[in-house]
Amino acid sequence: MASTARSAGRPRQAVLSRDLIMRTGLRLLDERGEQGAGIRDIAAELGVRPSALYNHIGGQDDLTGGIRELVSDRIDVSGFAELDWAAAVRHWARSYRGAFAAHPPTIAILAVRPLVPFSRTSRMYDAVCRGFAEAGWPESETLSAIVALESFILGCALDDTAPNDMLDPGDDAQNPDFCAAYTARSEALGDRRNAEAAFELGLEAMIVGLTARLEAVRGNP
Repeated sequence: MASTARSAGRPRQAVLSRDLIMRTGLRLLDERGEQGAGIRDIAAELGVRPSALYNHIGGQDDLTGGIRELVSDRIDVSGFAELDWAAAVRHWARSYRGAFAAHPPTIAILAVRPLVPFSRTSRMYDAVCRGFAEAGWPESETLSAIVALESFILGCALDDTAPNDMLDPGDDAQNPDFCAAYTARSEALGDRRNAEAAFELGLEAMIVGLTARLEAVRGNP
């Protein structure tokens, strides 16, 4: 008589879960872009019918929100509980840039999609807002300051994917100042990536400006 007991070993197909769906979606987004990372694409990749995914996710908006959480989970907000405000912003911004630079296709998608309430991403923002509040930022300006930083960070994350010589003017005698600036930067940076240097310079400039704004609103010019 044939045994009906389940054979030992790994199952032929991964057990479907919300986490597996989101991670597969993020991977396909990296590999194929937005047009190749929809619900049907994920289902095909996992070897299931699209309807099976709806046992774990609520639809495309939920999928996008879950992918945002995966990226946001890599943004380190611990500095706001441990460091002074400027140092915490540096730590957060570098982590933020790294999280999105690792998944460039997510930048254009997630930057313009509404936040899903009650998400882990919301908890990230809550920690940052708390750090701003403890530093003395007025509630009316906190999110504007954070969004200003985010706009800069996301632009730098995208710039990180560009070729290091993207702005190389070549031997362009008609634009001598541009050529001189490019050569001087190359000599100053050596092996350091241009995008990294631009990010750090811009971040410091933003922190200086925001610090001045914070001092002004606190009445300590």
